[in-house]
Amino acid sequence: MRRIDNQAGFTIVELMIIMMIVGILASLVLPSIRLNAARVKVSEAMLAAGPCKNVVSEAYVSGGDPPAPGSWGCEITSNVSKYVESVSVVDDFGTIEVSLRGFNDLRIDFHNLTLAPLDNTGSLPTDLGVQVRRWRCGSIVDGTDASLLPFLPSTCRG
Repeated sequence: MRRIDNQAGFTIVELMIIMMIVGILASLVLPSIRLNAARVKVSEAMLAAGPCKNVVSEAYVSGGDPPAPGSWGCEITSNVSKYVESVSVVDDFGTIEVSLRGFNDLRIDFHNLTLAPLDNTGSLPTDLGVQVRRWRCGSIVDGTDASLLPFLPSTCRG
C-alpha cells in the first residue's frame, strides 16, 4: 500500500512574496492617506469661520461704516474647537483669520488660515453696501502661512 502525503498550503517563499507586495502597496498609499486626513481636519477648522463669514457678509450688504479690526462681534479668542484656537477679523475689509492648533502635526499647528471677502470684480470690497460674492481662502497675500498650502482642501486654495 502506497501512502500519499497531500499537504495543502503555501510555501514560505510564496508568503514572503505576498507580504512584499502588501508592503509596497502600503508604502505607496499611506502618505496620501495622511495628507487627506490632514485636509479633512483643516476643512473642519474652516467651519469655525462660518459665523464670522455671515457677520462680514451682512455688514457689507447693510452698508455704513465698517467696524474696526477685532470688533466685528464674531471673534472668539480661545478654544473655539478641537482644531481652532481663535477666530478673528483682522482688517477693515473683513478678512477672517483662523488660528490652527491641536493637529499633533507641526506642519499645521500654530499656523493661520485666512478668508477674505471678494466683490463681483474679484477684489476686496472698497466700501460697504456691496454684496460679498465669494471668499478667497488660503491666499498668502491675505496672511495664510505658505507651509499650510499643501494641507488646504481643494475648495480653499487661493
